[in-house]
Amino acid sequence: MKNTWFQKLKSSLSKSSSSISQGITKIITSKRLDEATLQDLEDLLISADIGVDSSVSIIENLKKEKFNKDIDISEIKTFLADQIEIKLASSYKKLIFNKDQSPHIIIVVGVNGSGKTTTIAKLANNFKKDGAKVLIGAADTFRAAAIEQITSWASRLNIEIVASDIVKDAASIAYDTVKKAKDDKFDVAIIDTAGRLAIDEVLMDEIKAIHSAVSPSETLFVVDSMTGQDAANTAKAFGKTLPLTGVILTKVDADTRGGAALSVRTITDRPIKFLGVGEKTGALDPFHPDRLASRILGMGDMLWDALCPCQCKGPKSD
Repeated sequence: MKNTWFQKLKSSLSKSSSSISQGITKIITSKRLDEATLQDLEDLLISADIGVDSSVSIIENLKKEKFNKDIDISEIKTFLADQIEIKLASSYKKLIFNKDQSPHIIIVVGVNGSGKTTTIAKLANNFKKDGAKVLIGAADTFRAAAIEQITSWASRLNIEIVASDIVKDAASIAYDTVKKAKDDKFDVAIIDTAGRLAIDEVLMDEIKAIHSAVSPSETLFVVDSMTGQDAANTAKAFGKTLPLTGVILTKVDADTRGGAALSVRTITDRPIKFLGVGEKTGALDPFHPDRLASRILGMGDMLWDALCPCQCKGPKSD
């Protein structure tokens, strides 16, 4: 049987949770919580890409509640999972569109190689499945194959696209996309932009011009979870240039540490909206803080059960 995106996600998170869970089991060797145990737990969280600041904060809260008290392993796991969930859920807001306030304009930004263009296709597909009339704007005029790639996705999904065969600046294409969305009564317009580094001043000026031209409802930052703490730092740098409204974390199916979500959330102070968990257009999962927190700490297959409530062996291959 082929390994579906769902199975890949479950496998990856299982590796992450198993590593952390086993680490906690090895660390908790006494019945009382002491300083040495707290330090070991903090080191364990940091090693899982949860981030220094978040790890220190979580362990400080654990110390206040449990220091020098009788403890057991399940109690510690539950406490840590609750703390991670609280941090992940802070200011969480689901990305939705309101047909009465159409068009809903979304700009998608990110660095090269983060999976930005594929994520746009997934996002467009999600909105289309929800009954929205979707338009894509091909405003990545920097990379030679970018327009061809996003046009190919639009064709496969039977979604309209605004693209230019002639040399045209990105802000103009973004403006044309929004104009068409308004004139032809689209519900959602998703605008692709050139992948860029935060230190690339020319391209960062371009994205600011695009933002000014269209005044988007959402500005989403796409970042590769595999880059760990660097993912959070990159998102923070972009946040200084643009008013980001949320983050989409990609390649979560390949991230065996699992803590990047919390690092990104803490450093950017922006909510995570989706998790990218594979290459197929259906492999974009709405972010659920409670499920991810439980999986990171090895608290059972809550994510699996929640997405597959019939208690079967998982969704069928698509």
